[in-house]
Parts: sequence; C-alpha cells; structure tokens
Amino acid sequence: MSSGTEHEDRFRRVYAVNFAPLLAYATRRVAQPEDAADVVAETFLVAWRRSRDMPPEAEARLWLYGVARRVLANHHRGGARRERLGDRLRQRLGMAAAVDPGSEVPERLTVRAALAQLGELDREVLMLTFWERLEPREVAEVLQVNPAAVRTRLSRARARLRNLIGDGDGPPGHVLGVMAVRTSEEGR
Repeated sequence: MSSGTEHEDRFRRVYAVNFAPLLAYATRRVAQPEDAADVVAETFLVAWRRSRDMPPEAEARLWLYGVARRVLANHHRGGARRERLGDRLRQRLGMAAAVDPGSEVPERLTVRAALAQLGELDREVLMLTFWERLEPREVAEVLQVNPAAVRTRLSRARARLRNLIGDGDGPPGHVLGVMAVRTSEEGR
C-alpha cells in the first residue's frame, strides 16, 4: 500500500511522460483541438480515480490509450446525441416559427365580436364544440339537453355566426377557418 505522496508522485510522473503522446493521439481523432484537450483531461481524471488499476509506469501508456479510446467513444456518442437533439429542436422551432400567432389576431377578434352577439346558449354550443372539441352528445351532457337538440342548435348557431361574420370588413367566409375545427360524424 502506497502513501498519498507516493501515489501523487507516481501519477505526476505518468502524467508528465504520457500527456503529449495522449494529446497527439486525441488530436488525430477529434474535429476540434479543444475537444482533444477535454479527452486527455478526462482520460487523466479516470486514471486518477482508477490509479489502483493502472499498471506499472513502464506499461501505463498502453493502459492510458485504452482509457482514452473509451473516453473518445463517449465523446463521439455524446456529439452524435447532441447533433440529433439539435436537429429535433431545430425542426420544432422551425414549425413553431412557421405560424405567426399574430396573423390570426384580426380573425379571432372578429369571431369573438360575433360570438358576443349570439345568444348565450348558441355561443356555449359553438364554444364547447369548437374550442373544447366536445362531441354533440358530450355538449348535450354538459348542457343537460338532448343530443339532437344540440345538433339542431349547433347548425343554427353556425348559420347565425356565419351571417354575423359575413357583415364584417373582410371577404365573406375568410374568418370561418378560426371556428371550423371539425365537424365529426358522431355515431349517428
């Protein structure tokens, strides 16, 4: 069993003899010189932690190459993971940036103004159907009415809303996309 000072002295000697060859080894295997410095630093950190596994000084270089090889493999895997993550993030940001949320503001304001002019039940049927995405039978349950009554009221409310929006400044029908989320063929 060696004392702390002997252990440190041995590590310093191994470091002094092997730093330059390991840096050259890593530099030839990475794209950026800074990455080679990181690989060598990580290699010596592993060597420090596992110094009891390190062979005698004369044979330490090959052992260090083995450690550096594994550190390099981790470095390359990490780079590939970062690249994939960056690609996914760029795709998501690209999709999010493709739609300008401000572009729909005038249409939404027009729809809200038209909704405010409808009766309370018509407005609620439309909002539950298009904004909450409920089926007519679900809207009927919320409003405690018959599903057939909801379908009839929905049809009438849509016609009233269409008439109100048609009176606006924009071209007829151009606002309808804001409310036209879906009309499902619920199990009729």
